Amino acid sequence: MSIALVVDDSLTTMKILSCCLKQEGIDVLTAQNAVEALAKISINKPDVIILDVVLPDRSGFEICRDLKAQAETSNIPIVICSTKATEMDKFWGKKQGADAYLVKPIDQEELVKTVQRFINI
Repeated sequence: MSIALVVDDSLTTMKILSCCLKQEGIDVLTAQNAVEALAKISINKPDVIILDVVLPDRSGFEICRDLKAQAETSNIPIVICSTKATEMDKFWGKKQGADAYLVKPIDQEELVKTVQRFINI
């Protein structure tokens, strides 16, 4: 079974995204900040990461860049989900290594299709 890690400091958003993915048969891990996310990634490498940009301890852009720079995590697809919705934000996210960029509020169907595209490769 596929595993997704949802990293978001909003409990409401985390629950919505998690529930949406669980309905599709995807196991979900959650983290509210970078420290928690990196700890979970080191223990149980997910098949895909859904990552917010605005987090309390580090930017999601930084986390994405760092994960893509490390050999052991560079192949994990990262889907950024953020309220930062300008074309520059999307460009910057892709430049940091994000495989997809979705704007909040998230269209749940689009999220599922995007995640499935990466876990069914």
